[in-house]
Amino acid sequence: MKLMRTSLAALLTLFIVGCTTPNTFTVATTQKLVQFERVRSDLETKDFTLMSGDKMVYLEGGNLVGEPLLLVHGFGGNKDNFTRIANKLAGYHLIIPDLLGFGNSSKPPQEDYRADAQAQRLHELLQAKGVASAIHVGGNSMGGSISVAYAAMYPDSVKSLWLLDSGGFWSAGLREEFLDLDPDDNPLLVNNTEDYFELYQLVMYKPPYIPKTVQAVFAQENIVNRDLQAKIIDQVLEDNVEARAKIVAKYNIPTLIVWGKEDKVLKPETATLMAELMPQAQVIMMDDVGHVPMVEAVKDTVNDYRAFRAGLKAVELPSE
Repeated sequence: MKLMRTSLAALLTLFIVGCTTPNTFTVATTQKLVQFERVRSDLETKDFTLMSGDKMVYLEGGNLVGEPLLLVHGFGGNKDNFTRIANKLAGYHLIIPDLLGFGNSSKPPQEDYRADAQAQRLHELLQAKGVASAIHVGGNSMGGSISVAYAAMYPDSVKSLWLLDSGGFWSAGLREEFLDLDPDDNPLLVNNTEDYFELYQLVMYKPPYIPKTVQAVFAQENIVNRDLQAKIIDQVLEDNVEARAKIVAKYNIPTLIVWGKEDKVLKPETATLMAELMPQAQVIMMDDVGHVPMVEAVKDTVNDYRAFRAGLKAVELPSE
């Protein structure tokens, strides 16, 4: 009997790994794997209805009486981009939303998806939860630009910023391969599963292993949402947050800038521009890491952030 169970498990594994066309079984299996990761990180899925009537879905967990930490995903991503690292951030009160237009949140086609509009929606959520008056904010890629916008709009409420390969600092320039791209050629827009496989390799230097069957299921959200994402990326690329970064500097908001040296999406030199605009910021350049450090290098990314937060506490302590 034990041999039979082992053989069946092996066959299921081969099936899951070998089949790259989503079907009922692989979709259900992927959903269970995602839910397992959420449960392991003690995250609960919740939703909130904005004043606009749109729904925002988010994960919440960690230390619910601890200091709140809002984590904002990047373009084409969703709340589960932070699920792996959430397991190591359990000391904080974690709030991890699907931005409007992504994940399980509403996707109104004619909405404003620029940084200020997204920041206002996040503020509405945090106000409803009663944690908007003192919040730490972290964001990756597009989520970084939204985090900067949030801090500039509500500077007295933001205790710190954590910017991971942040977008929105367009004076640094785009990589040559992204210049003058026709929407049909943009590697950030997914038309089919093969596009998603290539994108997975593009955004990470050493991506964690995920069977292609699971990736194929993940790809469906991007494929179905492709036309909306094309509109969103146009808005994102026109939305420079550098003036808002100067407000962050004016209010001396503690900021940690993290960048993967092997980022193939946004230039690592962007971190230098960000530090010039926000002189109070600390900068960490990570070796052998691409565009999403919180997925590629969980341990190092967490350790760096914990050290940053410990430094904030040391400053807050009264001198003897």
